[in-house]
Amino acid sequence: MTQETFNIPDFSKLRQLIDASTEADVQRALHNDRIDIAGLAALLSPVADALLPRLAARSAHITAQRFGRTIQLYAPLYLSNFCTNRCAYCGFAANNTIERRVLTLAEAEQEAMILQGRGFNHILLVAGEAPARLGVDYLAELALRLRDRFAAISIEVQPLEEKQYARLFAAGITSVAVYQETYDRTVYRQVHHAGKKCDFDYRLATPARAAGAGMREIGIGALLGLADWRLEGLALGLHLAWLRKHYWRTALTVSFPRLRPAEGGFQPLVAVTERMLSQLLFALRIFDPDAGLLLSTREEARFRDGMIGLGPTRYSAGSCTAPGGYAHPELTGEQFSVGDHRSLGEVCADICHRGYDPVRKDWDATFQRKEASREPAAASR
Repeated sequence: MTQETFNIPDFSKLRQLIDASTEADVQRALHNDRIDIAGLAALLSPVADALLPRLAARSAHITAQRFGRTIQLYAPLYLSNFCTNRCAYCGFAANNTIERRVLTLAEAEQEAMILQGRGFNHILLVAGEAPARLGVDYLAELALRLRDRFAAISIEVQPLEEKQYARLFAAGITSVAVYQETYDRTVYRQVHHAGKKCDFDYRLATPARAAGAGMREIGIGALLGLADWRLEGLALGLHLAWLRKHYWRTALTVSFPRLRPAEGGFQPLVAVTERMLSQLLFALRIFDPDAGLLLSTREEARFRDGMIGLGPTRYSAGSCTAPGGYAHPELTGEQFSVGDHRSLGEVCADICHRGYDPVRKDWDATFQRKEASREPAAASR
């Protein structure tokens, strides 16, 4: 059981750290083998913007050391767009008028087989947060059907309890992605209007519950476009460091989803440019050399290709965000529109063209099942 709780400092204190950073602090962070939170604050500061090529070079060097010349590929599989929450930024929000559906297990299996036929061995199961429509029983049964066919199965669904995560791990789920959305409590209250998701602290503790259940990998992130991206980046660094200290056996990843316009007329609250996103990604790579960094099809193909080798280690490809959309591309009800519409083959070709290896499998399900039989990976005590 989790013994400690991660608490994020007030954003005003994080801002003080960033505002106090000097060029000398940035230079020091670029030269040190390991940096602390103050070093991360320096790399995220406005002062570091002028040194962005230096950050890119340092990030690329670390990435090559830790991950070689590889990019791992995965695809999201949307299971349901029902949701009981009212989040201002999400196309699945309960108050939006969209065509709702939840895939049957047979339909979900069909979608998964389409992705397997396209060459995917890593899939991410995604659903809106509506446990009565799609709960743990559904996820466990689907995992049992798919676990012998995929190298890795991840989930991005409603936050669950530790025992529920343990059950899913035993069924074949290998990792959990759960984004805090924003680490700014004030903004969090403003954009979450109704539903269980309004509980900031329960969501913040979710990665620890999943890690405590023995999950092999935990993914965290913030939706870029809700609050100051520099402060979100510093909060992500603090969360990463806390998880590494308490769950050192668990692999960690970070996603960088920039918000796009969504159903209901939502527009991002603050601008986050590609240059800003690049600085954030480079800074977190330098801060945590071992974290997997994900860049999804929210971003344009041009930008994703330009980032190959500079920090990201995992790309989605050929994505559809509407449940059932792989078998039936005409379906509506998507969560958001993607920016990179290339197929898996096209993405692989472009990765190879830049001298990198697109990895479709790096883990054998046999090892996962052996690991699932062991005692859950409790926190370091």
